[in-house]
Amino acid sequence: MAETAQQNRSGPSGGRLGEGRGASDPRVRGKTTIADGVVAKIAGMAAREVDGVHAMGAGMSRTIGAMRDRVPGGGGGGGSSVTRGVKVEVGETQAAIDLDIVVEYGVSITDVASDVRENVIGSIERMTGLEVVEVNVTVDDVKLPDDSDEEEQSEQRPRLQ
Repeated sequence: MAETAQQNRSGPSGGRLGEGRGASDPRVRGKTTIADGVVAKIAGMAAREVDGVHAMGAGMSRTIGAMRDRVPGGGGGGGSSVTRGVKVEVGETQAAIDLDIVVEYGVSITDVASDVRENVIGSIERMTGLEVVEVNVTVDDVKLPDDSDEEEQSEQRPRLQ
């Protein structure tokens, strides 16, 4: 988990800022802890916002995730699909992210990876204040126009028969 803390600094009178009533900057009255899961969700959402990204996760994790989403109480609605294909390492002030993505056929893979990297870095740094030291993007598959997709099939089939 990331912990961001402001240390007390000396004020103009030589006393420490934060001492006395009302003299304190609210930023120095405690620390903020950001859970790894929060950073993973931000990264997953930011990656999905990029045009050309069809899905997140390697083949097996997408398959298991699709099955989990269909099972009542299987955790499909709890944000697990948001973090599918996302791994994060979060320190006190820095974060590193690994992403597994599936791209649409016909897009420039290098451009999509670059756009994903830029959007993820911007979102995490803006929302958390953490420095993103690296975003590794692995393209696991290409979604062909005539490929049937598990998620599309489940949306088209009625739930009850």
